[in-house]
Amino acid sequence: MDKDPKAVVTELKQKYAKDPSSAQVTLLASGRADTALSCKVETVKGIVEAGPHPGMGGDGTLACSGNMLLEALVACSGVTLRSVATAMEIELRDSVITAEGDLDMRGVLAVVNDAPVGFKNLRLRFVLDTNASEEQCEMLIRLTEKYCVVLQSLRPAIIVEQKKAAPTT
Repeated sequence: MDKDPKAVVTELKQKYAKDPSSAQVTLLASGRADTALSCKVETVKGIVEAGPHPGMGGDGTLACSGNMLLEALVACSGVTLRSVATAMEIELRDSVITAEGDLDMRGVLAVVNDAPVGFKNLRLRFVLDTNASEEQCEMLIRLTEKYCVVLQSLRPAIIVEQKKAAPTT
């Protein structure tokens, strides 16, 4: 029998309050760029092969990493939305989360130096089917935004580390 999600969260909050070091988690993703213009990424659902968007010369048969980023934002926002709604005791009959981002392929392909590389604008939209008041819905979205790991990770600067692989023999 599955545990009540609210009870699970309550237990975890108590555990983390008592032992802050137990709340520290390191997530890991890995992949292998072993063929021309693609990278095989290991996921809990199996290998996903990512490749260039058609606007970069891809044929559209491989997952686009830009779409994968937006999908991660939608997934995290959706899970967070449901968690916050549960905590606020808001009944959500349905919710649709959409993420969009604008890219200038001239920057990605180095056509011009002043075109940005990466998303210029990101938009995250929520459509909620609920009896909650307008004020409750606004608070729900604000708290979802505050506690969404992916959204909060996209906001600050990201540190990129480089390591050289040991030679294989």
